[in-house]
Parts: sequence; structure tokens; C-alpha cells
Amino acid sequence: MYLYPENLTARPMLWMWTLRDVAFIGIGLLLSVLALTQAGTVVPLVVTAALAFLCIRHGGVSMLDFLRYAAAFFFFGQQYYEWRERV
Repeated sequence: MYLYPENLTARPMLWMWTLRDVAFIGIGLLLSVLALTQAGTVVPLVVTAALAFLCIRHGGVSMLDFLRYAAAFFFFGQQYYEWRERV
């Protein structure tokens, strides 16, 4: 089921993911199955499943977006504080 947003400004969704996320998950699944059959490792499949879980959107925000914002705030962004006494 393909749902396009009513206001035509939001991203198109397919179930709980954006179409870009569905493409990444699909490509990841293909490569994971290839790695599983050829190398016998399930690590790529676990990484793809974790990505699929983190990309689920609810209310316009995903857990992956939240983790990106938190990492940018706590680790990569410069924190600047200016202390002044109110007069």
C-alpha cells in the first residue's frame, strides 16, 4: 500500500518507512542474504534488521533521527555558554 501525504510537502511513505528507507532496507536485505549464503555470517542481516527498526517513523520522527540529533548535540556540536549577571 503506497500512501502519499495529503499536503504534498511531506515525504512519501510505505507502511512505516519513507521510500528512501525502504530502498536502503531492500538493498541491505539482498546483500545480507548474499553474505549469509556465501560466507555463512548473519552479521549483515542483524545490522539490516537494526536499521529497519531504527528507521520506523512515528509522528514524523524516527529513532535514527533522534540518535543523529543527540550525537550532534552531545559529541559533534560545539557547546557555547555565556554567563551574565542580570542588572
